Amino acid sequence: MNVPTPRPEAPASLPRAQPADDRTDRGFHVYRVTKYDPADRDAAGHYVGPEDVYSDHGAVEAAYLASVAAFAEETGITHLAIREPEVAGFVNFGVEPPIDGHGLAGLFPPDLTGYHDGAQVPMSVALELVRAMLRDNGAWCRLEAEGRFFVHVGYDQYVYVGSALPCPYAVSLTHGRGLFAEQIDRSPYDPHLDEADSARGRSADDAFWAELNVLISRRGTVLLEEGFVFNTSRWHRIALDDVASIRSRIAPRARLLIWPDLSADVDTALAGLPDDGLVEIVWQNSRGEITSLTIDETEYPALPAKLADARAVLILSCDEDERIPLMAAVMPDPDGVLRARWMP
Repeated sequence: MNVPTPRPEAPASLPRAQPADDRTDRGFHVYRVTKYDPADRDAAGHYVGPEDVYSDHGAVEAAYLASVAAFAEETGITHLAIREPEVAGFVNFGVEPPIDGHGLAGLFPPDLTGYHDGAQVPMSVALELVRAMLRDNGAWCRLEAEGRFFVHVGYDQYVYVGSALPCPYAVSLTHGRGLFAEQIDRSPYDPHLDEADSARGRSADDAFWAELNVLISRRGTVLLEEGFVFNTSRWHRIALDDVASIRSRIAPRARLLIWPDLSADVDTALAGLPDDGLVEIVWQNSRGEITSLTIDETEYPALPAKLADARAVLILSCDEDERIPLMAAVMPDPDGVLRARWMP
């Protein structure tokens, strides 16, 4: 489990406004939809009005959802793709505390099957994802229809909508519901602004799996971390005979990290815990289930009880400079093209 990179705060000053007929952000008309009146900003562009940054879980939230729905309808959008999905990790940067299920309960199964990069969801589900993000429930993702439409939800009730069309009806409806739709250059959550976009990870193609077979032949068994959602992983202990079966079950566009095998000498592994700092403990119980837990030194005393049923364990540092896998890659789409935008 990795500590999440915080989403950027709302911009301190307004991006340069564009003429109504000027397509920006690579052909998109981009609008910042908020409850914050632009008149209530100081000379530096900071909001100084009476609105707070929390969701009201009521009429204002409903206005946001109606606005997004109107922009989608006017663009002709019925489905959106989930991109770079996340759930709250060890550290949460939201204003409100995350809830159990991350706001995804009822939308996806408890194991989050179907909540992955590239998954297509109907607008009804997309709007519920927007609701969860407005409430800081713990889930976050970009929602996109490539080349036509996007929705990005930022901190403090800032929503960014981009459309290939100007959407005058949606703009009018947004204002009529008491919100503001300001046309801006681009969304601050545009994936092209991410550093990772210019340096994609290695594709988990046939060559990757062939190299993994060689590695397993030398080591006997390795541990595969399947990161299908940021801050959420599935773990697979793989011997040579398991490779084909596990490969067929990997989530689309998942990030794959290969680690050394778990150690059956649990006591020795735990004796090597660092004096301080975050570590991730990965262990397998007597039923063969593999679980991970991120803790710091204050939680070491509780480890014996937590790991009472552990049969094998691996300690991974959460320090980026020390957390170096044996191999890393990202699953391509079925046509062999790597479209996932995150690094492994």
